[in-house]
Amino acid sequence: MSDKPVRVRFAPSPTGPLHIGGVRTALYNYLFAKKNNGTFILRIEDTDQTRFVDTAEDYLIESLKWCKIIPNEGQGIGGEYGPYKQSERKEIYSSYVEKLVQTGKAYYAFDTAEELQQKRDEAEKSKNHSWQYNAETRLSMTNSFTLTEEAVNQKIKNGEPYVIRFKMPKNKDIHFTDLIRGEVTINTHNLDDKVLYKSDGLPTYHMANVIDDYTMKISHVIRGEEWLSSTPLHVLLYNAFQWEAPQFAHLPLILKPNGKGKLSKRDGDKLGFPVFPMNWLTKEGEVFPGYKEEGYFPEAFINMLAFLGWNPGTTQEIFSLDELVESFTLERVSKGGARFDIDKTKWFQQHYLRTTSNKQLAQLLRNELPTELESFSDKYIETVCSIMKERATFVKDLYFDAMFLYKNPNNFDAQILKKRWKDNTNDLIKDWINILENINDFSAENIDFSFHQFIEEKQVGMGQVLLPFRLLLTGSGQGPNMFEVSELLGKEETLKRMKENLQTIIKMQEK
Repeated sequence: MSDKPVRVRFAPSPTGPLHIGGVRTALYNYLFAKKNNGTFILRIEDTDQTRFVDTAEDYLIESLKWCKIIPNEGQGIGGEYGPYKQSERKEIYSSYVEKLVQTGKAYYAFDTAEELQQKRDEAEKSKNHSWQYNAETRLSMTNSFTLTEEAVNQKIKNGEPYVIRFKMPKNKDIHFTDLIRGEVTINTHNLDDKVLYKSDGLPTYHMANVIDDYTMKISHVIRGEEWLSSTPLHVLLYNAFQWEAPQFAHLPLILKPNGKGKLSKRDGDKLGFPVFPMNWLTKEGEVFPGYKEEGYFPEAFINMLAFLGWNPGTTQEIFSLDELVESFTLERVSKGGARFDIDKTKWFQQHYLRTTSNKQLAQLLRNELPTELESFSDKYIETVCSIMKERATFVKDLYFDAMFLYKNPNNFDAQILKKRWKDNTNDLIKDWINILENINDFSAENIDFSFHQFIEEKQVGMGQVLLPFRLLLTGSGQGPNMFEVSELLGKEETLKRMKENLQTIIKMQEK
């Protein structure tokens, strides 16, 4: 690694919601900076004003806060290399662009959108489906190469719209080292003369990106694989300015659950899982779900994201953010795409829920459902959490999946009634009620002891009594330990439910 101080940046464009792929890029930059006592910078790259979404910047900042990926410097924070929003840096870029023109590395182009489309159409007719503005075609276009210097100056003076394009060298191998992929060589044969400066007075992503990285002293550019093909241009721009390029690392794609293609918003819609960290509200009022609102802990979300393209080289899977900082290296980031797995994501969430204290879970649940829980004590809710947390995925499950612990069920599993409610069940349950009535210390331990003593005396299988017992108290054929449930409900409520619900079932059978 270079002796230069580590300075990395996360540089999203405010053109829409922050995808989980973007969050992972931010996370890896954050981990790398922290691991190397460096600086993590947030920069907003808003040069594409045609796709600008005014709520996107606030959304991505709030998303990073929820994930606890907090920048040291940048937009909304400040620092000595600001402004950190490209639209506020317009004056910085113009002199650099002019320097490229003066040194013959870039040139003015006055071609209109209609003229460019005409060239593409002509190429299509000639079976050339990949027309480019490049070393071969630039000589047939309206630019600094086909116009005299006087004509170029006159057009500029007349206010005719123009762009500034990079003069891409013809058929040249560009070499650079990727910290994840190793040595990379890309030939310029398939690269076009990219626009560096647009007619609206703003640089394109490529130009602003390189200038910002240089002026902000970025040491490592850690970004998505989709930018790998742009790196030769960026390397050439660094060379054109005679600047030292940062070190590059291109992260693997996050793939669809089936492993075929890049994960998209549509995949989440189709398969029923979020692809955004927080809910995203469109201008049309449509809401796309986020991990926060779905009930995921940020720690679970981050733990899951860290493993989408990285592994620690051990069997450990559960990492706090501090542990991730300690373990993270770019050498352990894979080259190949990482398949998204919603079941694994839920597994992380379940782990973090189960390791959260009952007291904290109870408070989270009360915050989420204050009205529904106002009549229950903190101690009662904490006990519900203790009983249910091994079966829950989200905090809200501690209420909705445990409804029988808050109110008497009014529905009973029809399949259990049909298959497991035998001719002798009513009498067995009446006898079991009598046993329960005579238990003075109504603890789970005593109920358990009395139950096993009862089935042994009756010489019946456990399920012949336990399943009807569960059905009468919970309405379901499965759930947590019934003796713990009975203790929590208390003797009075347990007996009340069993007697009332038994009569209800008897009436149902008589119809």
